[in-house]
Amino acid sequence: MQRTRLSTLVEQAGQRFSQWVFNPWRRISLAVISLLFGSFFATAISATAGQTAEIDILIAAILLVMVEAISWLYYRSRSNERRTVLLELLNSFKLGMVYGLFVEAFKLGS
Repeated sequence: MQRTRLSTLVEQAGQRFSQWVFNPWRRISLAVISLLFGSFFATAISATAGQTAEIDILIAAILLVMVEAISWLYYRSRSNERRTVLLELLNSFKLGMVYGLFVEAFKLGS
């Protein structure tokens, strides 16, 4: 691949981001933000999909495939060294989404 200005800029931005995320407090803060965004996403999905009650099964199937794909990607990388920041953020998003869906189910059941 040629070394263009755009490829150099993208490469340097990725290196700077990985250096910025190397700090454990920043990594934890990104994980918490991802967890909260997953909870918000679950609330938004359940509110919009439950509005018409026509595509509930399709949305549930899509969310199930997404959760299983993220779990497969995350737990396939066995050691912590191979886990990237993106995989950790996706896993915390998944955890927040599953938690948010459980909270919505408890709210609907009461």
